[in-house]
Amino acid sequence: MRYWLMKSEPAEVSIDDLAARPGQTVPWFGVRNYQARNFMRDAMRVGDLAFFYHSGCAEPGIAGICQVCSTPYPDATQFDPASPYFDAKSSPANPRWLLVDVRLIEKTPYVSLRRLRGASELANMPLLARANRLSITPVSAAEWQFITGTLMA
Repeated sequence: MRYWLMKSEPAEVSIDDLAARPGQTVPWFGVRNYQARNFMRDAMRVGDLAFFYHSGCAEPGIAGICQVCSTPYPDATQFDPASPYFDAKSSPANPRWLLVDVRLIEKTPYVSLRRLRGASELANMPLLARANRLSITPVSAAEWQFITGTLMA
């Protein structure tokens, strides 16, 4: 099993939105970075766990845990001219952008970015690297255990 951190702006999809959805499942749409797309395409597997991270808000942080529950498939928003995620260079025959579905495991105590930055055990976590803006990043097993066992306790 691998572990991930997946960022979502709460105004778009929050942990509460995920909890209210049918089956508590949502397609992780709108990823428009090749490295993040490649993580979904090449490394994510059904059953992997991820931190659901609120970004682009007053206090960014981890709001819950979700699980990858589908294999990658084309993100339909890339084909919709009315979508902010439209990509005119993408086509159904040759899609550029993929997504996976995620299912809520649990809403957790909120772990703020400030609290994550204050933990020396997380010094090498990709989320905390300077200029890292990826919406999906890997989380090591040690980082996962520290966050779930110490910061969420």
